[in-house]
Amino acid sequence: MELVDEIYLLTVDFPKSELFGLSSQIKRASTSIVANIAEGFGRYTFADKAHKYVIARGECTEVEAFLHIAVRVKILTEAKAHKAMALSNRTGKLLSGLIQSCHRVTRS
Repeated sequence: MELVDEIYLLTVDFPKSELFGLSSQIKRASTSIVANIAEGFGRYTFADKAHKYVIARGECTEVEAFLHIAVRVKILTEAKAHKAMALSNRTGKLLSGLIQSCHRVTRS
């Protein structure tokens, strides 16, 4: 949720021309992380949970890619993007742990 908060704060300053482009994509990707974690939590089997967590982890890397694009095209500075990148990276690592945990349970 912290990542979503940060993304929404950052995109307020995006140019209006990006409203339906980069701004929309990065918001959707960040909220999709939360949605897939919630959906995974609600799944019954550990394999189903892991699948949703894998999707969420993919969304984390998508958010990072969009942040790199925003920096590269000078919509954001590296300094402004730093916190969101760190949050996305941390979330991805936490998701990797959840995925590994689910796989360990299904193997035992």
